[in-house]
Amino acid sequence: MSEYETIRTSCENDVLTITLNRPERLNACPPQMAQELFDALSGLGDARAVLLRGEGRAFCSGADLAANAESSISGGERARASLLRYYNPMIETLVGLPVPVVSEVQGPAAGIGCSIALAADFTLVGKSGYFLQAFVNIGLVPDGGSSWLLPRLIGRAQAARLMMLGERIAGEEAARLGLVYACVEDDALPHEARSLAERLAAGPTTALGAMKAVLHRGLQADLATTLVAEADAQRRAGNSADAAEGAMAFLQKRKPAFTGR
Repeated sequence: MSEYETIRTSCENDVLTITLNRPERLNACPPQMAQELFDALSGLGDARAVLLRGEGRAFCSGADLAANAESSISGGERARASLLRYYNPMIETLVGLPVPVVSEVQGPAAGIGCSIALAADFTLVGKSGYFLQAFVNIGLVPDGGSSWLLPRLIGRAQAARLMMLGERIAGEEAARLGLVYACVEDDALPHEARSLAERLAAGPTTALGAMKAVLHRGLQADLATTLVAEADAQRRAGNSADAAEGAMAFLQKRKPAFTGR
């Protein structure tokens, strides 16, 4: 795997694990980290799932305002340029990946860290973990796609609560609201997240990627458009080796052995 300064990457059992690796800063995300995340996500190789996690006691405490002037509050134009150049491409790539993504949230997932965590297909959080849209506290607006993600996950009213009141949402409440896939005991979090990522990596990769694409499109399209998108996706999945294996396994009454092809 490539060498990075702010993240670590490894691949095992077809899962690309990306670890935010600035524990001394609670994994705060400067533009360099956003660029390195973009690079790592753009180079999946043979990985069939991605696991995102943070080193130490935090997932990500937000953009590192002290580390880089481009992501600081020193100027609106600089902030805009930093978002357009670094953070937005990273979030778009994360959401658009053709393989499933699992995020493992311990401690804070704040600011851009909240967006990164929730952009995953499955977000698991420990009971001591929490989500925070802290922008209002410093006179800024949510970014990193939060204005798109939050109302789709929990509705307009709860999205407004997070964005405009800046309230901290603990792990158990996040699960109750439907903000995340599940909240688990802190000591079980790494195992549960890894197990889920490996389960997804062992699935029919083409079909899972098509499901992601149709799901995101369906959030913005009408029924007729979505029905056509489903038919197109079914054609792609139906032509895969995994679909043939799934049908044969069904007839032979055995568990399918998907290969991602």
